Amino acid sequence: MSFSAVDHGMMVRALQLAERGLWTTAPNPRVGCVLVRDGEIVGEGWHEKAGEPHAEIHALRATGDRARGATAYVTLEPCSHHGRTPPCAEALIAAGVSRVVAAMSDPNPLVAGQGLAMLRAAGIETASGLLESEARELNIGFVSRMTRGRPWLRLKAAASLDGKTALNNGISQWITGPDARRDGQRWRARACAIMTGIGTVRDDDPQLNVRDVETPRQPLRVVVDSRLETPLSARILQGAPVLIAGAVDNAEKKALLRSTGAEVLILPNAAGKVELKDLLEELARRGINEVHVEAGFKLNGSLLREGLVDELLLYLAPCLIGHDASGLFNLPALTSLDDKRLLQIRDLRQIGEDIRLIARPR
Repeated sequence: MSFSAVDHGMMVRALQLAERGLWTTAPNPRVGCVLVRDGEIVGEGWHEKAGEPHAEIHALRATGDRARGATAYVTLEPCSHHGRTPPCAEALIAAGVSRVVAAMSDPNPLVAGQGLAMLRAAGIETASGLLESEARELNIGFVSRMTRGRPWLRLKAAASLDGKTALNNGISQWITGPDARRDGQRWRARACAIMTGIGTVRDDDPQLNVRDVETPRQPLRVVVDSRLETPLSARILQGAPVLIAGAVDNAEKKALLRSTGAEVLILPNAAGKVELKDLLEELARRGINEVHVEAGFKLNGSLLREGLVDELLLYLAPCLIGHDASGLFNLPALTSLDDKRLLQIRDLRQIGEDIRLIARPR
């Protein structure tokens, strides 16, 4: 399938619109739509919030009668099923568009090609695959939830250049500078849930909410706490929503934690720890697309060992702390470098004084 320069330009615009929903569309995907007639944009829109009209509907309303004979550029295949809103494919057919270009097909099994098929059956020309990788990246959590049954897990950590995250006495604030910390807040804001471990709750008493950047909602905060030891005075328990994932089914501790407004979920594995894979699958069932982890080296290591980390978001400060300080990941010692964990660096840039590195396991 070949696409023109105009096609590319219009899909870039649709992706820009989709990105406006970065913080608000969950559990739905971020989608943008541009309607073009005679080489001119006649309407555009994006999905703004779950339960509200999809991108195509906003664009059609902005276009009015000029939609007849237009080309619709949409970052995700138009839906074909009745969910909380009617099918967008039907609305495009009714509006009389002549062509629909989708960046990618919908990974949702309820759609998965049926939207484009419905359009073709109505005599509308369709094409798919334009700027597909960009569209996929924008909705990487939604794609993960639909295809793997678990959210996309992004693990954030801040360290010195020698890979240390805290002193032996637990002090870790602040290794990186204010610009890097503000950037980290933006990544928190786009996630549906922020996860940490009981060690971080005890050592740092974090709130783990979004600060310093504007956000229309606070993500769910998740504490991995096998023995239900989260102090009732912990700042993370102030302000909903909070989920405590434990492994020990202690009725008294559960009742105390629930009295603070927290939800408690017991998901034990054979070792008496929280079964992390089950926890992620449960979060997916709740419509969580992206999980942002800010934890200590134990939980970080467990997530890596179990193959649950999809992306590393590392901030490296231009300083050295020394080999006795805490490291990034609690991983077993290797006897051969052939066993090292390989990463693919996706992005590398300077943020203030610090370096931000985004990498994915190969």
